[in-house]
Amino acid sequence: MEIAGVEVGFHPADDERNRRGASPVVHWGVDDLDQVRERLLAAGCAHHRGPLTIAPGRRIAQLRDPFGTVVGIEGP
Repeated sequence: MEIAGVEVGFHPADDERNRRGASPVVHWGVDDLDQVRERLLAAGCAHHRGPLTIAPGRRIAQLRDPFGTVVGIEGP
């Protein structure tokens, strides 16, 4: 779903990957998913999930920041 130029999506509850009661994961659009993921890991984030191909030419990855918040990135 797109609202005012912002894509909004909802992921079903998944106790293994996104436990119930956890915050929604915001995914930021990036130009180079692999490069941004490596920069975030080098800056202190930890791997959480992915990278996953969700559509041709479109991938996502999720990382946990040093405070425990899961953040997502989406891009080619």
